[in-house]
Amino acid sequence: MVNVVPFKGVRPKADLVAKVSSVPYDVISSEEARDIVAQNPHSFLKVIKPEVDLDPQVDIYDDSVYETGKKNLRNLVSEGNMIKDDSACFYVYRQQMGEHIQTGLVAGASVQDYVDDKIKKHEFTREEKEIDRTRHIDSLNCNTGPVFLTYHHNEAIDTLIGEVCKESPVYDFTADDGIKHTFWIVDDAAKINKLTTLFSQIDKLYVADGHHRSAAATRVREKRQQANPLHFGGEPYNFFLTVIFPDNQMQILSYNRVVKDLNGLSGEELLEKLGEIFTISPTDNPVPQQKHQFCMYVQQKWYLLECKDSIVEENDPVKSLDVYILQEYVLSPMLGIGNPRKDKRIDFVGGIRGAKALEERVSKNNDGVAFTLYPVDILSLINIADAGEVMPPKSTWFEPKLRSGIILHPLS
Repeated sequence: MVNVVPFKGVRPKADLVAKVSSVPYDVISSEEARDIVAQNPHSFLKVIKPEVDLDPQVDIYDDSVYETGKKNLRNLVSEGNMIKDDSACFYVYRQQMGEHIQTGLVAGASVQDYVDDKIKKHEFTREEKEIDRTRHIDSLNCNTGPVFLTYHHNEAIDTLIGEVCKESPVYDFTADDGIKHTFWIVDDAAKINKLTTLFSQIDKLYVADGHHRSAAATRVREKRQQANPLHFGGEPYNFFLTVIFPDNQMQILSYNRVVKDLNGLSGEELLEKLGEIFTISPTDNPVPQQKHQFCMYVQQKWYLLECKDSIVEENDPVKSLDVYILQEYVLSPMLGIGNPRKDKRIDFVGGIRGAKALEERVSKNNDGVAFTLYPVDILSLINIADAGEVMPPKSTWFEPKLRSGIILHPLS
């Protein structure tokens, strides 16, 4: 059973939320963030990507970066642009992207549940990113970026959250990217107790996005526990900021690949090799229509690749994934991408950017190739997490992304 708690959130004034809130720290570059901040000095990017206020030559892991983030957050609060709620609350956060709507509970999730594997993972983390997020959380004394969790949908929870959404929201705005964000405060004691009870009956939560932030929360908890002789387990640092959505509201887009060259092969040689394991046909549609299909752009042409049965292991939750098939049968043996986490010859492009972005990247290199994939479904993610397995790198691209700066979780 999982433990989620209300907390005294720090959040923007209603008239500033559209300006303060920002995209997550890890979806744009420092250069892109500098451009945004130059147009909008209220942007929360000054807190989550504080290098924007420093010389571009400064290393993004330098001590001054974390100190600048701390200062910028302090300024937002001291100037009255962000306020802290007087009592511990849950919050409800709804996002609308086109026709897609997802509504989740904002809560403090238990670090101990993460350690005990009641909050399930599906990705490996990289130590340098864990350390970076740990330093950021510890320096600022709060969780600034929410972790995206999911769970098997529950009718009673849906009903109660639906009741909250009938009330007047504290925030309701549309960001520059067209995504609508609506936010409610749950400060009614009866509703708080009911939500706590209902979630205590949920067996497991699953990390959809935010593995490094989750892992960093455990490091911060360990550090502060060791420094606190009176530690009792209820301190705010024992919990981390999450938004928890039901699994039937998740939207996963494809996570596509671009390889900068053909590893010494000609386009014809690559097609010949691929023909041994795929049925290949020219296509005008760069989007796969079902699992075990890929679309490939090479030499200014799109091709549909359909897996032959011999390379699909349907009974294995990982080996049946299209991202696994592409890596093990194409990227590694044919194109020489042995370690996609480190190889500089491969780029990963979220499906939201469209096929045109892939074509442009291939055209830049003249000798490259792009692959579009069919999106992973949420049940596959859950099955892999339940099996204690991990997905290949860059398997899922969740949309819409959780906005940063709408709500913060202080650690003291």
